[in-house]
Amino acid sequence: MQRHIALPGLMQAQALTVNVFLEFAARWHGQNEVIERNAASSIKRSTYADIEARARKLSSALNAHGIREGDRVATLAMNSIRHLEAWYGIMGMGAVCHTLNPRLIREQLIYIVNHAADRIILADAAFAKLATSLLDDCPCVELLVLMPDGSAQTTSPRISDYDAFLNGAPAVAPPWGDFDEWSACGLCYTSGTTGNPKGVLYSHRSNYLHAVLSLQRSVTNLSAADVVMPIVPMFHANAWGLAFSAPAVGAKLVMPGARLDGESLQGLIEQEGVTFSAGVPTVWQSLLQHLGTTGKRLESLKSVLIAGSACPESIIRTLEDQYGVEVLHAWGMTETSPIGATAAPSAKMQSLPLADRRALSLKQGRPFCGIDLAISDDLGAMLPHDGASQGHLLVRGASVARTYFGEDSEAVDAQGWFDTGDIATIDEYGFVQITDRAKDIIKSGGEWISSVEIENLAVAHPKAERAAVIGVRDEKWGERPLLLVKLRSGETAAAEEFRQYLEGRIARWWMPDEIRFVDDLPLGATGKIDKKRIRETLLGATP
Repeated sequence: MQRHIALPGLMQAQALTVNVFLEFAARWHGQNEVIERNAASSIKRSTYADIEARARKLSSALNAHGIREGDRVATLAMNSIRHLEAWYGIMGMGAVCHTLNPRLIREQLIYIVNHAADRIILADAAFAKLATSLLDDCPCVELLVLMPDGSAQTTSPRISDYDAFLNGAPAVAPPWGDFDEWSACGLCYTSGTTGNPKGVLYSHRSNYLHAVLSLQRSVTNLSAADVVMPIVPMFHANAWGLAFSAPAVGAKLVMPGARLDGESLQGLIEQEGVTFSAGVPTVWQSLLQHLGTTGKRLESLKSVLIAGSACPESIIRTLEDQYGVEVLHAWGMTETSPIGATAAPSAKMQSLPLADRRALSLKQGRPFCGIDLAISDDLGAMLPHDGASQGHLLVRGASVARTYFGEDSEAVDAQGWFDTGDIATIDEYGFVQITDRAKDIIKSGGEWISSVEIENLAVAHPKAERAAVIGVRDEKWGERPLLLVKLRSGETAAAEEFRQYLEGRIARWWMPDEIRFVDDLPLGATGKIDKKRIRETLLGATP
């Protein structure tokens, strides 16, 4: 990228490339641990120094195979030591780490691998069957490397064992960071809730800036004294940046693997002294149910980041009031790298009554430095920050996508605004509140009804485990809300119980015309309730 500089600064030219994070951690916090729990529930321990050495070995192996700058190398793995090695081994040499989501259906994975033109896939042994099944339909894939060691029991020339792949590499690895900071380093596809998934191609510069800015007090506030457990998967929008920001401060990392039930998480948190964690609301709901049943505590945990979907008030209240865990509600998306706003209070807000502060904490929060937000009407006119005007949520910044991988058209307008697809308000404190996805908001009698607000209230009912609200056609009003509730195990309830619970908490005309109890509410690949599948399977609607 060419730029005219009238007077160059006289500082050293160190490119903002993400390999710097692991190099720093290995040099200055080399003996700090990175631990993982594997599928057999055993604990494996490593250090930042060892991970850097093995990541460089992987770079050498990839280079020997013919991987060059810009080539895509995919991973199909949960949070683990090997996956962290793979990230830095791929990105450090200038290739692009493409994280595949194993929760996607096979047809979506085939589309994504071919669209990205992945040359190699590094896959957990647990996903060996799924990964192997992709090979016949993905001719671009030259080699499937299975992790961990000894997992490749095949004679196929297209399948190798991870350690064998590394051990066959030359002793001298290619240099890390020997490329422009604007170069691509990561590729993550959206979940494809409408149409085919779209690829978001991160640059080293954008991921570097996002990681550094996310270390602010109003975001993660991490330091070398922390023990960080990213429950959010590494294939979900950069693990919210934690695979970069934790090494950037030398924090101990705890990788929970695939066992994310409440009992497993609580045991790992206490065993390893986890101080900070991050995950979607359904994870914390499961953990709180386990704590409530067993009476166990969270002695070490100090703070959690909750995002991915709006967090019910009951989760925030229980974590903070009953267990003393600070909750930071956040908003973001794949296209924002992903954190874009957090509900960290200002000094002025600290003086508000608890009920008012709690109400603000339920919102998605304010942007941090490097991110700008706005709301506009359907014609593009900007709307006031009065907490009442609802509009399309727009975002721009150094870590926000400009266009999608493989597409020619820009995804932003002339002022650089990216339309998030969310409908939101912004209040006088600058706090954003997502009222709905544009495709999910219910328009009844010409007025908007927020499905998110009704869902958050309904799931706070003591008998509810999950809740979803969708719009159904109505001859008189156009659309009316339908509330679907999955009850907690062993509970029974009548619709009238939930109507009485919602009475006075929502506008009378927002009250769902029907409340239906269901055996399950399907979750999508990122842990959110999948309303597309609900419409297709529960209501028989076409997508």
